[in-house]
Amino acid sequence: MKKVIEFLSENPVQYLATVGRDGKAKCRPFMFAGEMDGKLWFCTNNTKDVYKDMLENPEIEISVSSPSYAWIRLHGKAVFENNMAAKEMCIANPIVFRQRLEADFGQESVLYHKRGKALII
Repeated sequence: MKKVIEFLSENPVQYLATVGRDGKAKCRPFMFAGEMDGKLWFCTNNTKDVYKDMLENPEIEISVSSPSYAWIRLHGKAVFENNMAAKEMCIANPIVFRQRLEADFGQESVLYHKRGKALII
């Protein structure tokens, strides 16, 4: 897990693949918020299509490449949780902070990656 956290932190923009509600593959840039309680946390706005897609089908895959062409692929499930500490961790990210003003924002949802399989090459 430590190696995965280091890799995601060093390569901050990942790509999240979902199955859209239209049944077609979707891939979007996403950002790792951090690790808490042994879980990899991410956040998104609950008005976005990606949120609705993951509610309907929580199967996801996250992938990112380093500048040296090493890469990681994480397959698993998106699990949404109303976790204020995780929201605060998300808002501590300067990129997220620019978009949000406070951690109790109503439209922000946090999710963790329920590990299925991780592969670093």
